Amino acid sequence: MVHSGDAKTFLLFLFFFTFIGIVLYVYASRKRGRRLESYKNIPFEDDDVAHRKDTDNE
Repeated sequence: MVHSGDAKTFLLFLFFFTFIGIVLYVYASRKRGRRLESYKNIPFEDDDVAHRKDTDNE
């Protein structure tokens, strides 16, 4: 019989090791890490292009 406390503990360890696995996957390769780091500015690139278009029309 499985107790709910055992299931919670199992899920805690499952999520923890999944998180550690994702972090290791992202940062284990420098090339992949640099590529993913470059993606962090994507939301702001559209703002820069839109701002440049607005100032060009003036």
